[in-house]
Amino acid sequence: QVQLVESGGGLVQAGGSRRLSCAASGRTFNIYRMGWFRQAPGKERDLVATINWSDGSTYHTDSVKGRFTISRDNVKNTVYLQMNSLLPEDTAVYYCKVQYWTLGSLADYWGQGTQVTVSS
Repeated sequence: QVQLVESGGGLVQAGGSRRLSCAASGRTFNIYRMGWFRQAPGKERDLVATINWSDGSTYHTDSVKGRFTISRDNVKNTVYLQMNSLLPEDTAVYYCKVQYWTLGSLADYWGQGTQVTVSS
């Protein structure tokens, strides 16, 4: 099993920046992909960005392209989300998710979430 510890959330003014971190421990040698999701009050949890662990290829949802960047540190087993030019609508709880191989299939595990609040 994989465990996740998230950090970096907080209060930031519109136009500012924030970097989220998600450190994985446990069965990290089986990681397939990691990603960030977010959930605003009263809304569903939405995908923000993903990164493939083997080759580093990334995906960013349209609303964050050009502002957010997902990256990874394979040595530290950590994924980052650099958030620039933040907008009030980016306010949400941000969740890290890992997909890892176990018994021949992919399993998901979620972090506890970290609150990001963007003030106007």
